[in-house]
Amino acid sequence: MGMEFRPYYFAREWVKIGYNVRIVAGDYSHLRIKNPEVTHDYQTDVIDGISYTWIKTGTYQENGIARAKTMFRFVGKLLRDAKQIAEKWRPDVVIASSTYPLDTYAAQKIAKYSGAMIIHEIHDMWPVTLIERGMSKYNPFVVMMQRAENSFCRHSDYVVSLPVAAKSYLMEHGMAPEKFVPIQNGVVEEEWNNPQPLAPDIKANIKKFRNNTGFLICFFGSHTTSYAIDYLIKAVQSLKNPKVGVIFIGNGDAKEDLVRLSEQEMSTNFLFLDPIPKTMIPSALSEMDALYVGARHYRLFRFGIAMNKLFDSMMSGKPILYAVNAPNNMITEYDCGISVEPENVEALKEGIEKMLNMSQEETKAMGERGHQAIIDHYTYPKLAEQFAQLFQENKN
Repeated sequence: MGMEFRPYYFAREWVKIGYNVRIVAGDYSHLRIKNPEVTHDYQTDVIDGISYTWIKTGTYQENGIARAKTMFRFVGKLLRDAKQIAEKWRPDVVIASSTYPLDTYAAQKIAKYSGAMIIHEIHDMWPVTLIERGMSKYNPFVVMMQRAENSFCRHSDYVVSLPVAAKSYLMEHGMAPEKFVPIQNGVVEEEWNNPQPLAPDIKANIKKFRNNTGFLICFFGSHTTSYAIDYLIKAVQSLKNPKVGVIFIGNGDAKEDLVRLSEQEMSTNFLFLDPIPKTMIPSALSEMDALYVGARHYRLFRFGIAMNKLFDSMMSGKPILYAVNAPNNMITEYDCGISVEPENVEALKEGIEKMLNMSQEETKAMGERGHQAIIDHYTYPKLAEQFAQLFQENKN
């Protein structure tokens, strides 16, 4: 169904090693490319050995009251039916895993009736995300989310966190330090071993562009202001080197502005391509010399980042031009690229020049170090095994 892959990838690996996994989810999410057709609550579909049980929550178009109502419907129905759920499915482990922390109340109630271990998994830092985007901490919705965060900090057996540097913050809200378990995103190795080939017209387009430029840097993903793509364009324009070409793969609300910016100077150095299937990304990245991963300055990054595109970029075996301000810097940790200050045209320019002055052997070794780091630590079988070790622990 697309876009929110992490729970599926974990569940698929757990099924392979013998666990019985059930995912209870709302019938609608804006993160999905395709939503399921659900006629009634607790309709169950089995997908790759995973039991998906759907709760009807209603639809919404954007963030606001309609989306909040779907959250309340989802949690409310699970709270109402917690005893029956516990008696019917008899879970040994209950994992609350979503953007917002309200799920913890339903998970706690189900765990109480079934005697299960409870794990809370953090994807996004709510409610601090809402506050730093302008909502008052006294807003009733924010207060509700804060109480839920405090509750899972106090009552979960473990807190698994995508933001790897959130431990101190969570301790301030009641979490015991030994409960914190950082587990990053990762890659599915099979998708890279058997990628979908590039469409012939795309491959020909890239080849022609390389012939007219030379050294290819690629950005792939959503074209939004969040990823500071405009700074890359300005850096290449400032470089004034006709041999440096930048390929953009994807779409987004900032794409038209980025195209206009690229046309102001050195326009032949930039090529914009439409989005391609996820399964084709490995083939596309194999055509490039380096990859760009950047982001604007966000205070939220103090908790750490876990961009999927970073893991894919490292898996590709290409050196990475990295411009993100976060405490977990995998580029410097694994020496697999050049890390520069974000939102700094001159720093990006110098980073590109440094990469251009390296030998092919040096850039190849740099890319290979990133690839090996993913193979060693960040494939989903390894991450799922790390997560599953928690299931074996005695409850506190």
